Amino acid sequence: MFNNFTFEYPYLLLLVIPFLLCFKYCKPKKMALLFPNTTLLQKATQKSRFALTLLKFLILFLTIIAIASPIKQDEIVNKEDKGYEISLILDASGSMREGQKFDIVKNIVTQFIDKRTHDKIGLSIFADFAYVAIPLTYDKKSIKRLLSRLEVGVAGVNRTALYEALFLSSNLFKSSKSKEKIAILLTDGMDNTNTIPLDVAINTAKKYGIKVYTIGVGTAGDFNPNVLQKIAHDTGGKYFSANSVQKLQEIYKTIDSLEKSEIKSNKYIKKSYYFQYSLAFAMLFLLLYFYLLNKE
Repeated sequence: MFNNFTFEYPYLLLLVIPFLLCFKYCKPKKMALLFPNTTLLQKATQKSRFALTLLKFLILFLTIIAIASPIKQDEIVNKEDKGYEISLILDASGSMREGQKFDIVKNIVTQFIDKRTHDKIGLSIFADFAYVAIPLTYDKKSIKRLLSRLEVGVAGVNRTALYEALFLSSNLFKSSKSKEKIAILLTDGMDNTNTIPLDVAINTAKKYGIKVYTIGVGTAGDFNPNVLQKIAHDTGGKYFSANSVQKLQEIYKTIDSLEKSEIKSNKYIKKSYYFQYSLAFAMLFLLLYFYLLNKE
């Protein structure tokens, strides 16, 4: 409850020292009138004098506390997010079932998502057809939850709509105002649906300023490296090939380091003032002091 509490002018608390010294040694001089049998009178006023002394001490003590200005300081971190917008495009065709490639890719992609704290991420899947599974969002938990449930066959198993996937994924950025837009396209096959021409898919990505990183999984005979190289080259991205889990992990780490979000943090101190509470109690005790003093 009292974490981060301090005083804005702590040195003023030293005023309590001269107050205590004066309280002890600065006795007021009064005229003395002697009466016989004053014992009963002294007992009657003893409690009243104690109450007045206690109130006087509390008034001055609380006033000194108010003057020292008790505050609570909280450090506020204001982050300016300059994150990326990233479209993840995954091949979920039947061939991705071999050697549990799809499950391996899902795990590596999940680790990649965890690193992109300040980025908007979308997810697209393709096989016989392509579809946007999740549009660009900051909700990483939803993406990872859906990704964990995806299986080979969700979009068919026989064909590879690679160009269609790139085209649909590029349209996610149609209304984007981000300066940093990238797509990561992973496949272990070649387009064989002919739904969207390659040049249309590439031009759509270029139109929206999307840098496409392409990843071929397996051997060169499984996918067409020339096509993947062309997509990457024409959009300003890079082409990678992976024939092992370790190589695939390295590729995603490389992309993560190449496209690192620039996050600036501004720190400032928020001060909450509490002098008014001690001052209010001091005023309350002062009124009570005058009441008891006039009552005598």
